[in-house]
Parts: sequence; C-alpha cells; structure tokens
Amino acid sequence: MKLITQEIRKMLPPLYGQEGLGGKVIAYLKWFTPDSSWSYYIVEFDGQDLCFGLVDGHEKELGNFSLSELQKVKGPMGLPIERDLHWRPTPLNEIAPELFKNAKGGQ
Repeated sequence: MKLITQEIRKMLPPLYGQEGLGGKVIAYLKWFTPDSSWSYYIVEFDGQDLCFGLVDGHEKELGNFSLSELQKVKGPMGLPIERDLHWRPTPLNEIAPELFKNAKGGQ
C-alpha cells in the first residue's frame, strides 16, 4: 500500500502551510501500525520526504518525520505501516485535545 498517493500529495499543505493555527491545524492523513498502537497524523508535507504532524506512540508529540524511514518500519509482528483508508481530515485539537488545552486558538 502506498502511504502517499499522487492525489494525497496534491491535497497536503506544504511545510509551515498551517503555521499559527494551533489546534485548528488539520490532519489530512493518518498512518498506523496494525500490530502496535502507534499512529501518525500528517499535517504538512514537503512534497518529497519530510512530514510534519502528530506522532501518537509512547506519548503524543508534534514533530517532523521521514516518509522514507516510515516506509521501512515493521511492527512487532513484521507488519508495515498502513494508511487509514477511512480517515477524514480532522483538526488536531479533536485528536489530541490535551496538547492544546492552554494554547491560544487551540480550542
């Protein structure tokens, strides 16, 4: 399964394209590990390899991650990361409200 299709590439904002929106930033894409509890919510993409978004693993944190690195990741049972085919764009403050409780424009 392709983590990012050409159609999705066109939809994703460029890096810093949603800067200043706080929790109202939209996560356009979700990837997950089917054999563990990790999820990646993609907010922006540089068009090549670098993504910015929310990583929900041992804890929830915002940051950059590499598409090429995630394509190599295998979970505990050897399963690769998959794209959530049923995902609909969602503001980050609905996915992780605890990260935006005190942030200006967060809720």
